Amino acid sequence: MEMIGKIRRMFFRDKKSLHEIAKRTSLSRNTIHKWIRSTEEEVVEPAYQRGQMPGKLTAFHESLEQALKADSLRHKQNRRTAKDLYAQIQLDGYQGGYTRVTDFIRAWREREGQQPRAFVPLKFELGEAFQFDWSEEGLVIGGIYRRMQVSHLKQSPSHLAGCPESTLWFL
Repeated sequence: MEMIGKIRRMFFRDKKSLHEIAKRTSLSRNTIHKWIRSTEEEVVEPAYQRGQMPGKLTAFHESLEQALKADSLRHKQNRRTAKDLYAQIQLDGYQGGYTRVTDFIRAWREREGQQPRAFVPLKFELGEAFQFDWSEEGLVIGGIYRRMQVSHLKQSPSHLAGCPESTLWFL
């Protein structure tokens, strides 16, 4: 819309000719004439829309995704590189470029690979888990105020013979 407004100002306010406007804007005179003839309500900003066409890699999306999902479960050192995946789909008949494959892998990892996969069990066996925490407390001992750092340790009953919580004091 910016360009349309600029062209209309050049024609109506500055009284420039179609030829001069075409030279200054590098647009065709037919386009300029159409924009000047139309009223403000009819003017629609031109937008180029590229149609979605299947690429050479489209047929291999499923096999690449399957390989990437399988690799995501492996240890990082045992995962296949983009070059390995590229060689694999080349054997299947892919004739496109390597950069398309790396772009696909990068996009897949941003989309799928960043999902959290942590598993934290809600139930633990006896002696399998504990909690540890520090705090700073103020105490009056023998009439003297002291700041103490306190360690709190909470373990399962199997370690402490029925005492689920213990507190250690450090001066």
